[in-house]
Amino acid sequence: MPTPFVGRQAELALLDKRLSRVATDGVGVAVAIRGRRQVGKSRLVQEFCDRTQRPYVFFTATKGASPVESIADFMAELRESSLPADPELVPKTAPTNWPDALRALAAVLPSSPAIVVLDELPWLAEQDPVFDGALQTAWDRLLSSRPVLLLLLGSDLHMMERFTAYDQPFYGRADSFVLGPLNPAETGSALGLDAADAIDAHLVSGGLPGILRAWPHGTPALDFIKTECADPASPLFGVPEAALMAEFPAPDQARRVLEAVGSGDRTHANIAATAGSQSGALPSGILSPLLRRLTNEKRVLASDTPLATNPGKPALYRVADSNLRLYLAATRSAAELSRRGRPDAAYRVVERRWAAWRGRAVEPLIREALELAAVTGEFPWPDTEVVGGWWNRQFSPEIDLVGADRAPVAGTVFFAGSVKWLASPFDQHDLAALEQGAAQVPGFTPGTSGLAVVSLSGTSGKVDDDRVGLVWDARDVISAWRS
Repeated sequence: MPTPFVGRQAELALLDKRLSRVATDGVGVAVAIRGRRQVGKSRLVQEFCDRTQRPYVFFTATKGASPVESIADFMAELRESSLPADPELVPKTAPTNWPDALRALAAVLPSSPAIVVLDELPWLAEQDPVFDGALQTAWDRLLSSRPVLLLLLGSDLHMMERFTAYDQPFYGRADSFVLGPLNPAETGSALGLDAADAIDAHLVSGGLPGILRAWPHGTPALDFIKTECADPASPLFGVPEAALMAEFPAPDQARRVLEAVGSGDRTHANIAATAGSQSGALPSGILSPLLRRLTNEKRVLASDTPLATNPGKPALYRVADSNLRLYLAATRSAAELSRRGRPDAAYRVVERRWAAWRGRAVEPLIREALELAAVTGEFPWPDTEVVGGWWNRQFSPEIDLVGADRAPVAGTVFFAGSVKWLASPFDQHDLAALEQGAAQVPGFTPGTSGLAVVSLSGTSGKVDDDRVGLVWDARDVISAWRS
């Protein structure tokens, strides 16, 4: 039975809009789709091709293949696809270069709208240095004047960005968008979970379809993890492990830095100490470029800076994908125990670290939810453009939520808030701590700026609602993605 396709309605609509333009104008449209591995790029495009019922060819490159092998595979895929009106029109002897292969593709395009998919595009560019130029020439001279939708897919985010950059051959020729993971509401719908369990499932899976496909319907996160700890080949372990190996095949300094962040080190100094060697901490001249690469190019790390009307330090680093973050913090150790036939011990590792990990991991999700809610207008502070956090060098206090008009230095701070993602409700003691800490945020004005509370277990009856402008629980967080 085929795996049910969940969500992605906005993305399907974007692709359908471009195919409609192809049908109306009779000319080609190119789209570059990038996203991390296991995020569902290929599945999305396959679903789109199936729904349109238009002729298409879907070619996936093989990493490490030679250009001759890739061209032969492409021609074989073209011959077996629904694209040519007659398979005999495709040359039986494969060309020896990409210009001739793309010429053969153009020769069999039908006069009605069709779709051409090139998956794992960076691998083709890696195999053959002339591929980028050959594709640009073929597009300009042979394909763009025909009714074809060209979809270019790739998992290496930096290479895909470079493919359409100003100094590259395909610049200005393709629309580009990033395919992110399923959002928490889509995750909950896919698994049939209530709001709180949907958020947990999203944090554990990262919203990655490659993990959600193995997740039994209606199963809470910890129950799923417990079951998977008895399966060493579980995608809970395999998906992040494969992503780590694909991005960092060798245990080099970049990987040590990533693992330091994943283990809980957030500041530059702590990361340097953990990622260093017996001779001492990793020097700043080495660490700073690595952090920039992992943040700006690889996008595997995210950097958060204090949000207030004055610039603040230090920056805090986190693993951007919550599934990889959980893997580095807990499930990698659990996987090792699972492989040794100790599933109960594997689960105890995760269970022991669960509350602390979840409390940190949920904060970026809640900040994003608040930003989405502010856009709808049904929000106490509708001019909010960005939601972050604030801390000083001593991390005392550390404010979970700060809403402002811009970042990294705010013009106006609209509210400060607290996230309490525990079994106990947000109480009067928590409120007093929030009020005391918020008063130290540059730009926060007591009595004018607001207070926000996001709590898994709601609030205690002793909390004075008149002092709090917004109180959210898990249902409100999920609703932000449904609005």
